[in-house]
Amino acid sequence: MQAPPPLLPGPVRRLAAWCAVFLLVAGVVYVGVLLTVELSTAVVPVLLALLGTALLGPLHRRLVKAGVNRSLAAGLTCVAVVAVVGGAVYIVAAAVVESGDEIVASLQQAGRDLTERFGPAGTSLDDLAGNSRELLSKFGGTAASGVISGVSVVGETIAIGVLALLLVFFFLRDSHRAAGVLRSLVPRHSGDLTEAMARRAFRAVEGFMRGTTFIALIDALCITVGLLILDVPGAVGLGALVFIGAYIPYLGAFISGAVAVLVALADRGFVIALWVLGIVLAVQQLEGHVLTPMIQSRTVQMHPAVVMVTITAGASVAGILGMLLAVPLTAAATGVAHELRERYARPDPPGATAVPEPSPPPDS
Repeated sequence: MQAPPPLLPGPVRRLAAWCAVFLLVAGVVYVGVLLTVELSTAVVPVLLALLGTALLGPLHRRLVKAGVNRSLAAGLTCVAVVAVVGGAVYIVAAAVVESGDEIVASLQQAGRDLTERFGPAGTSLDDLAGNSRELLSKFGGTAASGVISGVSVVGETIAIGVLALLLVFFFLRDSHRAAGVLRSLVPRHSGDLTEAMARRAFRAVEGFMRGTTFIALIDALCITVGLLILDVPGAVGLGALVFIGAYIPYLGAFISGAVAVLVALADRGFVIALWVLGIVLAVQQLEGHVLTPMIQSRTVQMHPAVVMVTITAGASVAGILGMLLAVPLTAAATGVAHELRERYARPDPPGATAVPEPSPPPDS
């Protein structure tokens, strides 16, 4: 008895199968995002620690090769990072606090200059600067009602940072055992594949961190040189703030640039502040349109458009933290997908010998 013909042609069945796979993967990713948000206090430190381990791994390996004990090398690496980041934040914060009165005075002078040159156009700036202390006091009184929730958020942030730093120490110290631990968690026949996928994903994260660090270094050097040329006080500290802020896409560059402009306004005047603003905008344009698409697309092996869409999607899901984690997580997933494709898309398995086709019979 002849089998009945299929209801749908072959191309339609293949399309339906791919749609089912896509919906299944999308559902798993969605559930994973929901679980990550619910368990963010535990998941976020682990992700941040993995980023820190990818960034600090080369320094730790150099110390180990130099004969330093692994635990001591991991501790020295973490202490060096805390000292550099904390010192830069302290220098910049102290400079801004000390020049707060000068910033207000500079704003008032800038408003008066604009009023003299353009009439009423500069009055609003002068009024804003003159009433800034009253506005700040009112804002402080309003914000005081939510001080308990604010303290809770600050405490949670500090706890996440401390936990992430401790995890970086342990990840660095025990990095040589990672492959063995990973193999012990999966079935024996899946050990090679799991290790290969993990190595591929971690190399992608390392590429992202190297690319981000390189971009941050270029931004910091350009802005520091510009501030030194304009004789802005605290140029080195402001450059350090730019370097740190580069790890937070968009918002970090905005905050560090605004601090540099305010310090220049307070100490060097309105004209120099405009020059600093021009330098900051030029560097941000260079970063956004040239450095980030070119360097990140090479280091994480993703198209620049994918990088931009990924950052936007991360921001919509988890805000600043999502912007920070979206690209490395996507790069890791892309690396895993490439590893699977290379292993299972081969026509012949590794080591297999091709069977020669039979030769045609000789002509009779």
